[in-house]
Amino acid sequence: MPRDEFRQFGHEIVDFIADYFENIESFPVLSQNKPGDLTAALPKSAPLAGEDFGNVIKDVNNLILPAVTHWNHPNFHGLFSTSASSPGVLGEMLSAAFDMKAMLWRTSPASTELESVVVDWLRQMVGLPVEFRGLIYDTASISTLHALAMARERLNLGIRDKGMSGRTDLPLLRIYCSEHTHSSIDKAVILLGFGARSIVKIPSNDRFEIDVEKLREAIADDKAAGHLPLCVVATIGTTATTSIDNVNRVADICERNGIFLHVDAAYSGSAAIVPEFQSYFKGWERADSIVMNPHKWLFTPFDLSVLYVKDLDLLKQTFSLVAEYLKVTETVMNQMDYGIQLGRRFRSLKLWFVMRYFGQEGLIARIREHCRLARLFANWIDADPDFEMMAPVPFALVCFRACPSGVEDLNALNERIMNEINASGEAYLSHTMLNGKFTLRLSVGNIRVEERHLQKVWKILKSKIGAVGEH
Repeated sequence: MPRDEFRQFGHEIVDFIADYFENIESFPVLSQNKPGDLTAALPKSAPLAGEDFGNVIKDVNNLILPAVTHWNHPNFHGLFSTSASSPGVLGEMLSAAFDMKAMLWRTSPASTELESVVVDWLRQMVGLPVEFRGLIYDTASISTLHALAMARERLNLGIRDKGMSGRTDLPLLRIYCSEHTHSSIDKAVILLGFGARSIVKIPSNDRFEIDVEKLREAIADDKAAGHLPLCVVATIGTTATTSIDNVNRVADICERNGIFLHVDAAYSGSAAIVPEFQSYFKGWERADSIVMNPHKWLFTPFDLSVLYVKDLDLLKQTFSLVAEYLKVTETVMNQMDYGIQLGRRFRSLKLWFVMRYFGQEGLIARIREHCRLARLFANWIDADPDFEMMAPVPFALVCFRACPSGVEDLNALNERIMNEINASGEAYLSHTMLNGKFTLRLSVGNIRVEERHLQKVWKILKSKIGAVGEH
C-alpha cells in the first residue's frame, strides 16, 4: 500500500475506533444478527483483483459491525467483562506493525527484554516475592497447560523421552481441583494425555470454595490405591462465583505430600494491586505457578495472560528443543525455550502502554470503583424481596436471581429474564447453576462503566418482575 494511502486509511481507522468508543452505547450489546447472516452477505470466494480499501472500510461498517457483540460496551456484564483501553489499542497497532516473532533474543530483543521488565513490574504490583518469574502467553488455558506440563516433568517419570502410551510402568496420575475450577484444567489434562479419569473434582463448601478436608482425604485414598498425585489447582476467583479457595491450607497439603500447586487467578489476579484486597491472596506466594490475565481486568486488549513460576529452569527443561538453525552463541533468554510456541507476539508492548498511561494509582482506582459498583448492585438485590443473592461478592461479580412470590419454576423465570434482556441489546448477562438453581451473573469490569449503567440494568430487571406480577 503506498505511503500516502496508508496514512489516509490509517487516520480513517483511528477515527473509526475513536468514534466507536465514543458512541459505543448506541449499539446493541449483543449482536442482533441471526446465525448465517454475515456468511450470506459475503462473496463465496476471494476477489481476483484488489479492491479499493475504502470499500473494505465501508463493509466493516455495513457487514462486520452488525455481527459484533460489543465486549467494550459498558453494559456488557456477561462472563467476565473485558475492556480494551485506548492506550492498549495503540500498543496493539504498533505490535502488529513491528510484527516480531519472539523466539530468539536476536530476532526480538525488544520483545524479549520488555516482557521481562513488564511482568516484573506486575509481580511487584501484586505483591509476589522476587523468586517468581513471569512469561506472557495468549490465554489462561495455555498458561495452565504449561503449568501442568511442568508438574508432569517434575515427577521425573521420563515422559518427555518415553511418552506415556504403551508403558506399563506408569501409575495413574491424579490432578485435584474444585468442582468450580475452570474447564481449561480439563482440557489441559486431556491434551497432555492424562485422560479425563485423572481429574479428581473435590466438592465445595457452602461458599463454593474447595473443601480442604475432602481434598486431604482424596489424596490419601489415591496414595493408598497406588495412584500418584501430580498437581492441585486452587482458584482465587472462580468462574461461576469468584469464590476464593483457602490457598494456605491447600499449600499445607501440597507441601506435606510433595505435590505441585498451581493457582488460577486469571480473573482476580489484577485485583491484587489494590491494597485492601491483598488478604484474598494469602498463600498464593507458596504456589509453584500462578496464572493471571491482564486482558480480563487490567484494561489490556485480548489476548495477554501471564504465568508466574518459581522454577524457570523446570519450565525450560519441559519445553526447550533447539534445532540447528536456532542455535546461537549469546548467553541470553530465548523465549522459544519456555513454551510450545516457537514464535510469539510482542504482547508486552500493549501492557507497557497501559501501565505507563494509567499508572498504578489509576489502575487501582478503576478496579476499586468496579468493586464498589458491584457491592452497590448487591445491596439493591439484598434490599428487594423479589430478588436474592446467591453467592458472596469478594470482587466485582454479583450472582443473584429473581424470586418473586407465586412463581413455581424460578429456574425458567430467570432463564427467560436473561434471554429477554440479552435479546433486547440493552445489556448482556450470563448465568451459572448453583445448587441446581439458575443463577444470573452480573460482572462489572469495563473501563467505561458508570453507576448509571447498573441503574439501567436494575430498572430493566424490576420491569421484568413487574410484568410477571401483571401476568
